[in-house]
Parts: sequence; structure tokens; C-alpha cells
Amino acid sequence: MSGMSSLRSALYRGKVRHTRLQPFHHDFEYRIYYAMFDLAELEDLAKDLRLFSVGRRNLYGFDPSDHGAENVGDLRPWVEATLARAGVNLEGGRVRLLTLPRVLGYVFNPISVWYCYGPEDELRAVIHEVRNTFGDRHIYVAPIRGSSDLRHAVEKRLHVSPFNDMDQTYHFTMTVPGDHLSLAIEQTDSEGPMFRAGLRLRKLPMSDFNLLKLFLAHPLVTLHVIVGIHWQALRLWLKGAEYRKRPEPAKETVTIVGRAALST
Repeated sequence: MSGMSSLRSALYRGKVRHTRLQPFHHDFEYRIYYAMFDLAELEDLAKDLRLFSVGRRNLYGFDPSDHGAENVGDLRPWVEATLARAGVNLEGGRVRLLTLPRVLGYVFNPISVWYCYGPEDELRAVIHEVRNTFGDRHIYVAPIRGSSDLRHAVEKRLHVSPFNDMDQTYHFTMTVPGDHLSLAIEQTDSEGPMFRAGLRLRKLPMSDFNLLKLFLAHPLVTLHVIVGIHWQALRLWLKGAEYRKRPEPAKETVTIVGRAALST
């Protein structure tokens, strides 16, 4: 690596907001930060940063086993194989992952987003990697062929909230990562919009100084995410939201936007 200033990896700091529209209004907002890892830089990051490690405990960490298929050591081949199902070839282009890093060894990521580029640095696809608190995972792959494809819709395939039905559709609206980044997800059912979630983030350089500053400002952010999920679920239950039992996870764990689900 020629220097930390040349990094494509970065930190993104901002706010997340959730709004329930049906059967009653419920919303909340809190501050959060994410890491944007360029897969090709992971090992160099671990060498250059004192507070970050790959595959071992540190203040911040990244473990490949947190992403992709089970027991995958090298994530690049998994990304390329997943994209191939959607007819996307990166031709050697870079892959970046927006995700919560491990903090003191712990992480839970409700959603991680893979930004997949072609050789001319053009965005060719995004992968939405969604997980629930039951340990299930689903992958939504969206080929990108133009700016209009940054808005895409796909049928919900994973039970996430026990207060939402499965017969719903996700509508994604996003931006190409730059100095700012946004991601909005609207869930609709037969009666229209029922839930919205959004991220609005601002870029920070990846450095030990910024990692420490974010830790001091938002200690144990990854633990806060999982605690927050259960706290908001309790609030919904107290408001009278109907609880849905977790259905049997779908055998098909990869869905291509615009196509039928594919089995892994």
C-alpha cells in the first residue's frame, strides 16, 4: 500500500432511522457508523492500523466468516460466484463492503451491502446481505446497468421482524458511495407502504485516530445494535403489535432482483 491517504477503504458516520407506518406509527433514530472495506486492502489495513485486525481480536476487527457462505476464507471468489448467478462479471474490478466491524470481538449486522465494480470503476452490482437474530441469512443480488438501477425492488425472502408478515416487497433506493452515502429501504404489503428504514452517512478517513474517536463517541456500537433491536421489539409488543412465529427458513438463500430465487 502506498500510504493511508490512498486507501479506498473508509469509515462512514451518520444516522439510521426506522419508521413503522402500519398498523400504527412507531419510529426511532440513532447515530451509527460503518466501515467500508475494500477487499483487496484488508491485509494491508491490518498491518497499517494498530486498532484493527483481520481474523483475531482487537479493538476493531473483521472476520471473513461473518460474511458470505459458511466457512469461506477468501470472500472474493464467493462474491464472483454469487454475481455470476446474476450474469455479472466484474472483470477484475474492485469489491467494497459496507458493514459494521467487530468491536472487541462482537458484531451483529442486520444488513451489509457489497458494492461491486467493473474495471473502469463503474458500479456493476450490489449485494444486500441480510441477517436476522435467529442466525438466518439471505442474499439479494441487484445487477446495476445504469443510474436508474440504484432503485430496485425484490420480494421479501427472510423473516426479520416477528411483527412483519413475509408477504411483502422491499424497495431499495441508494447512492454510489462517495463523500456521502445513503440507503433507504421501504417495505410494502397489499395495503401499501408499512415500514421504512434509512441510512444517511458521511465519509471519514480510515485511521487509528478516527477509529478511536468513534469508539469513544459510540462505545460498543455493535452491542447497541442488537440491544436496540430487542428494545424496539418490546416497545412494539407493548403497543399491541401482533407477533408472528418464525417460519421455517427458506432453502433458497440467494435471490436475484428481477428473477426467481436461486438455491445455494
